[in-house]
Amino acid sequence: MKMIFRWYPEANAIDLGYIRQIPGVTGIAGEISAGVGQVWDLEDILRLKNQVEKYGLVLEVIESVKVHEDIKLGRETRDLYISNYIETIKNLGRAGIKVVCYDFMPVFDWMRTELERPLPDGSAVLAYDEEIMRKMDPLREDFGLCDWETVYSREELAILLKAYEGVGQEGLWRNLEYFLKAVIPEAKKAGVRMAMHPDDPCWPIFGLPRIITCEENIDRFLAIVDSPYNALTFCTGSLGCSGANDLPRLIKKYASMDRIAFGHVRNVKRLFGGSFEESAHYSRAGSLDMAEIMKAYFESGYEGYIRPDHGRRIWGEKGGAGYGLYDRALGAMYLSGIWEALKKVNQ
Repeated sequence: MKMIFRWYPEANAIDLGYIRQIPGVTGIAGEISAGVGQVWDLEDILRLKNQVEKYGLVLEVIESVKVHEDIKLGRETRDLYISNYIETIKNLGRAGIKVVCYDFMPVFDWMRTELERPLPDGSAVLAYDEEIMRKMDPLREDFGLCDWETVYSREELAILLKAYEGVGQEGLWRNLEYFLKAVIPEAKKAGVRMAMHPDDPCWPIFGLPRIITCEENIDRFLAIVDSPYNALTFCTGSLGCSGANDLPRLIKKYASMDRIAFGHVRNVKRLFGGSFEESAHYSRAGSLDMAEIMKAYFESGYEGYIRPDHGRRIWGEKGGAGYGLYDRALGAMYLSGIWEALKKVNQ
């Protein structure tokens, strides 16, 4: 298992030197600033890699190369954006990148209704309230969840939402198949494993289809191109929003098939009626058994990348929601401690 840490070069002020001080963390999952659908320049990728390596860390995982909406919608322009995507993957391969995390969620990425819900201990977390979501209209002027209001204008968002009405779940599956069959063979040539991130939360929102949500759908996704280069970013927080997903069993299943290229490991506390809030990584803080999750990776002989996922806002820290330094550092140490204990008792 290789413990790494998500780092945004420009979105917050976390120093790479601080990340290097977290025991056991050996690398970074990084990204560069480029418009969706544009080719990532090799020089920009190498510049990021050199920046990371100056601190004794490695850059072998990119998170993420976003998929243009025209690809998800199956528009005539998709071949241009797929060609650009493939060129980016080739450049990443040339730079020594081993894994690319990406997703196929229409319009919105991860979705929460609160970015700083206060907990009794004084920390604050990301949270999702299903009742609030049902009442929300993304086309209203007061809509402002996550950072989506800075991505699309109201007019652009209205056009996208209307376009997806004619796609539906099966249309999205067809468009994903078209994308995978074009990209995965080229990714294999480049030596880059494509690691699909599950939908977060793992059910439809605002009437938009979501398809990477459960075992049945993950099986269908992996079967489209049966190759270790068509793999998963197995996110326990995303799939763990639903109690129907048996995470340790699914980890054992897909890791033993060599179809997990990257693991996002975090806890989540499921609440009534589909609502949930994020929590500390510690098992007792949420609904997931983190020891069993790490045990599933260990018993499967997993040797890939794992990172602590979203953290609480603690100790007065400022920064991007879910991506501060302190609680994610605690998470990295907690997960590494479980892994060390598993190694000791299985010697």
